Amino acid sequence: MSHHREEDHMQQFLDVTVGDAAAHHQRRRGSFDNYARMVAAPAPVGLGEKEIDFLKRRDSFYVASVTDDGWPYVQHRGGPAGFLKVPDRTHLAWADRTGNRQYITAGNLDRDDRVAIIAVDYPSRTRLKLLGHARFDPEPHAATLEQLGIDGRLEGLVTVEVVAFDWNCPKFITPRFTADEVRAATEPLRARIAELEAQVASSRAQR
Repeated sequence: MSHHREEDHMQQFLDVTVGDAAAHHQRRRGSFDNYARMVAAPAPVGLGEKEIDFLKRRDSFYVASVTDDGWPYVQHRGGPAGFLKVPDRTHLAWADRTGNRQYITAGNLDRDDRVAIIAVDYPSRTRLKLLGHARFDPEPHAATLEQLGIDGRLEGLVTVEVVAFDWNCPKFITPRFTADEVRAATEPLRARIAELEAQVASSRAQR
């Protein structure tokens, strides 16, 4: 069964995620008042420039959906930086590319459209969490794909209406770097090594 929000703006992330049981633990540990103040603050009207830029630069993220039996099901989605589209301040979209063809997430969305997404920038130890209502379209219109800048073979298009988002602290995020990031960071060093090797070779040739 799908769940659709009635508000015209986003909600506070903690207002959506913190129930009575979590609040009980917060009170027991002394963090309830601090989080209550955060929930009382005005909710954002949409993703800001910081969030949009962060999401557009990601080359992977994790998305969780809900199975028929209520189990959380998490999948990894990856591609070149920019494969996650942000068409406006309240929506995300990405092409669902051909994989193992289990269609578990697609099937989950047919019954319950709620999803949770976490995107991580490991070098900067930054993570963004989002909640939303998702839709899987197995036959998206060509005009829609063109507008989003999506081409190539795909199983369908996933669009998400973002309901809430929250930034996490960097604690316990281990910095990791992609092969491209390592190459870019070491390029000056490799260029300097090549320069020194050439100087050594030239010096030996002149002896």
